[in-house]
This record gives sequence, structure tokens and C-alpha cells, in this order.
Amino acid sequence: MNKKTVRDIDVSGKRVLIRVDFNVPIDEESGQITDDTRIMAVLPTIRYLMDSKAKIILCSHFGRPQGKVVEKLRLAPVGERLSQLIGAPVKMAKDCIGPEVEEAVTKLKEGELLLLENLRFHPEEEQNDPGFAQALARLADVSVNDAFGAAHRSHASTVGIASYLPAVAGFLMEKEIDIMTKALDEPERPLGALIGGAKISDKIGVLEYVLERVDSVLIAGGLGSTFLRALKYDVGRSMVKEDKLDLAQWLVEKAAQKGVHLLLPSDVVVADRFGADARSKVVPIASVPAGWYVMDIGPKTIELFEAKLRKCKTIIWNGPVGVFEFPKFAKGTAAIAHLLAGLDAITIIGGGSTAEAVQEMGLVEKITHVSTGGGASLRILEGKTLPGMAVLLDKESR
Repeated sequence: MNKKTVRDIDVSGKRVLIRVDFNVPIDEESGQITDDTRIMAVLPTIRYLMDSKAKIILCSHFGRPQGKVVEKLRLAPVGERLSQLIGAPVKMAKDCIGPEVEEAVTKLKEGELLLLENLRFHPEEEQNDPGFAQALARLADVSVNDAFGAAHRSHASTVGIASYLPAVAGFLMEKEIDIMTKALDEPERPLGALIGGAKISDKIGVLEYVLERVDSVLIAGGLGSTFLRALKYDVGRSMVKEDKLDLAQWLVEKAAQKGVHLLLPSDVVVADRFGADARSKVVPIASVPAGWYVMDIGPKTIELFEAKLRKCKTIIWNGPVGVFEFPKFAKGTAAIAHLLAGLDAITIIGGGSTAEAVQEMGLVEKITHVSTGGGASLRILEGKTLPGMAVLLDKESR
């Protein structure tokens, strides 16, 4: 990564505002955090700042409060969990900007932590409002972005603040960028990409970019249905982007021209309606019943995909291969996840729902890297620069 990190600057005794992604899932009934992966991911940066005697101010968004104060979206439970994990008190601010917050910052001692309240309680955060960015900047001497999951957003805390403070990357940001870019630009080959999921428009852009770099690409999920329709297969009532059919056909032809092995499902699990308890059956891809939905890849496709992936030395996976939220249609995604967990290869999962599936199966520790940012990792897979990264100081700058 050609950007400065927190280790490249002097933070001793300085007020350091670190943008983190504490947008973690919380059980509404118990109020307990159900997955603290994103909190754990930034502990190395926080510990480094504590050891370096910085005065640490943490800021994050949480949920979608639409620019208003929503009591259930306060960050207090996150502060409590962070305190448990870091083994030190975490002070809580009542807001994220303003005189009271500035006063709380002045009372911070070296190595102490202050967690600001939800940034998105202010509409100006998502608007990248200069005044809001300045108000945040007044709290600190240095800005550190360690929120990879929000780095694709042009918000005040990720982009705007860099106009008023020296801005560098945290260790999580550095790790995410380095792993993803190396896998695409300097991979151990063969390099395979498995692209699935339901966000078809986003994934088409990914395929255009990765086809220039991979040795094989496997396509399933909602994206797979669009490609199958482009190849004249009837996929029933499955979600298809009609305006992307010509592009899908072109990508199939491009893969053939470049010698990239492109695999699509040969059989699928279909359901008579989109529901967890729908009637289902396995059919060849040429025999999807009219009015039915493609919900998962079939057993022959699992074998086909597994055989290809076993030959790869680097694998990037973004998007489930079926509707894994319904246990009945999670077999394909589970099979792929368990395969990757057992391979002697570099395995990278691009955040979002794919990461969620792997976490539910308890396989995270057996994967080389599970990204903390679905949208941000998609941007990288499209070959695009992340706005939150672009504004950071370059390595060669003073």
C-alpha cells in the first residue's frame, strides 16, 4: 500500500481520532452484540496507539438512524464490549461533536480511550458536510482511518476530515488493501474467483475487472441466473437483470477469448416459491420449471466447482451460491465454505453476506482472510480506488 500508516507518524501525546467500523449486529431482545469481529479487527491499531501514549478518540457509525438520534442505535454496548476486549476503560461521549465533546477530549490522558456517539445521528456525516468534518477535526491532531468497511463511502469522517487533519491508515485498513490487491495483481497461480450473491449490478463490474487477472471464474447465485438467461436457459422466476444480458453474453465470449475457464451451474435446486419451507427439487439447468425459483446450486455443480477450486493456489470468493439464509438452500454455500477451509491455498472472502455465512459456520479461522467490508472489497474487485483510502497521505509525502 502506497499510503502512510499510523506507524509512519509520531502520535505520542497527540490527540488521535480513529475512524473505526463498529457497525456490529446486536440482538434486539437482549441488547447483546452477536458478532464482535469488527471490534476485534481494530484492536491492533488501538493497542498500538495506547502503547504509543496517544490520546485516543474513536468514532463510528452504527445502523441507519437517518440523521436522527435513535436510542437503540447508541454505541454504549459497543463501548462496553471494547472495554472488555482491550482490558481498559472506554469513556463514552454524549455526542460526536460540540463543546461538551471537546471538553471531554481535553480531559483525556495519554493511553486513554474516548468513544464518540453514533456519527450518523447527524445527517451531515453522510452528506460529507465540510462544517461537520471541521467539527470532528477540532477534536484531534491526527486522523486515522481503520474503517475498511466504510472506506467506499465519501462521508465526513472518511473523506472530508482529511482536508483539515493529517490522515493515515490504521493496521486493518493496511491489511485489507494489501491482501486484496496482492491477490489480484501478484497472486500465486492458478487464481480462481467465485462470484455469487444477489447484487447483480455490482458483480457485473467485478467480473469485467477480474477476467483480466484470473485463470478461472465460477459464477452462481443471482448473478448466475442472469448469465444462464443470457445463454438462453429458462431460469423460471429467478431474479434476472434484463438490461445486463448482452453484457453477460459478452463476458462469456471474452472469457473464452482470454482462455479463462468460466463455469456456470449445471444443475440447481429450485423451489415453487421464494420461502424457507417451499417445495423444492434438484433439476438440470435445462429443466427449470416455469414459475419456479433457482435457490441453490445442485450436487453435480458442487462437484464441478470443488474440482476446479482444488486446483487453485489463490481463491477469491464474493457472494453466496444460494439463498443461504434459508437452511434448506444453504447446502451449496456450506459445501464451498468447508472446501475452502480445508484447502492448502490462499483463500480470501470478500466480506458481506459471504463473510456472514462463514462466520455462522465457525470457519473464519480456517480461511486466510475474511474481509470486514463487503462494499469496500467489491470496489477493489472492480479495480476502483476507495475514497476513504485516496485521501490518506502518500508514503513519499512529508
